[in-house]
Amino acid sequence: MGAELRAGSPRLLREINDRAAIDALLRDGPLTRSELEYAIGLSKPATAQLLARLEEEGVVVREGLRGGGRGPRAQLWAVRGAVAHVAAIDLTPRGLEIAIADISGAVLTEHRQAVPPRGTADEVLRNFREATATACHAAGLTLKDLRHVVVGTPGAVNPRTGHLWFAPHLPGWEGFDMPGRIGAELGVPVTIENDVNLVALEEMIAGQATSARSFVMVWLDHGIGGAIVVDRKLLRGATGGAGEIDWMHVPDRAAADTGIPATGTRFGDLVSSPNVVKLAKAYGIAARNGWTAVTKAVAMAADENKTSAHQQGEQFLVDLARRVATGVAGVVSVVDPELVLLCGKTGLAGGETLCRLISAELRDMVVPRTPVAFSAVAGNAVRAGALHSALAVVREQVFGLTGDVTEPSRRQDASPMATASE
Repeated sequence: MGAELRAGSPRLLREINDRAAIDALLRDGPLTRSELEYAIGLSKPATAQLLARLEEEGVVVREGLRGGGRGPRAQLWAVRGAVAHVAAIDLTPRGLEIAIADISGAVLTEHRQAVPPRGTADEVLRNFREATATACHAAGLTLKDLRHVVVGTPGAVNPRTGHLWFAPHLPGWEGFDMPGRIGAELGVPVTIENDVNLVALEEMIAGQATSARSFVMVWLDHGIGGAIVVDRKLLRGATGGAGEIDWMHVPDRAAADTGIPATGTRFGDLVSSPNVVKLAKAYGIAARNGWTAVTKAVAMAADENKTSAHQQGEQFLVDLARRVATGVAGVVSVVDPELVLLCGKTGLAGGETLCRLISAELRDMVVPRTPVAFSAVAGNAVRAGALHSALAVVREQVFGLTGDVTEPSRRQDASPMATASE
């Protein structure tokens, strides 16, 4: 290493200060010069020189003025979003939900498009490309403007082969290297991640698990899934199947105790929408088939003001809580997490009542006394997690920033770019 890069050299110190400033602007910006000066601990002249240098390099821009009451108005500075762009995509059996954002995290457009999950690999990939290109066009971009794409999908992606090997609801997507083929189709590096893992990632960033070292997440919505976080790292397993609790066999007592026979002994059978609908009807709660109906039934039972026979509604939730706890107990017993989080519309519909009941059931099944809470992330948490993951990849490439975001499971990186102007 040359003398100019020795510890304490002007170039190295500039790089350190630049990264600190960019990190502060991305995290808290836009900021005034004095606010940035305080955030990174530099003198007024040094901060002014830093901003002038980054502005000349095209990394930061002036972004309006902050009013100072009776005093002077101060110039605001922000990272120039156009330095790089990313796409975050939630792939489900119902279609795609796409967000295009710049490197600052500002979402430029959101796009939904029905994409049939069935068909040949070439067909589903072509539909995927067209939908992503449409989203880019709405943001005034092309596919070539994207620096990285993160796709959240149900099922397990083998980290060695990239194959989606367990996704019964997405038959057209199985049997080929997803990140490789999608990357080639889009001309952009692509990461594929399990959808519930991305929700867990978002919970660590902006939800109930911001300070938790370990937790287990249970997804109750269109399908059943789970995620396990240990020491702030997602547990993916050797083949990417960690957290696939849908097919896990559970004791028969879960079906017998509820009084409503299940169609099998899989956890996914116990809490499937048809069986939860049967359970609700047994307690006089009107419900039709499908997860939307299940969510409404759970919400009705959890809300005293909307339930004509609250005692029956609570008993329905007790039986549902027993079913959920039966599937979660094995994971809790092995991992001993700090927290169990319910996510998905049905889990959220149960609110604090369902959480309390599941926690009580767990205390009868396992030694750990693990609290149960519901997810605090609003909106499409899968896509939000994908966006944070994509931004972490690109900010490391472009600015050399490393954050607390768990590294994606399968990533194809472009060559790192030292500065935005290269």
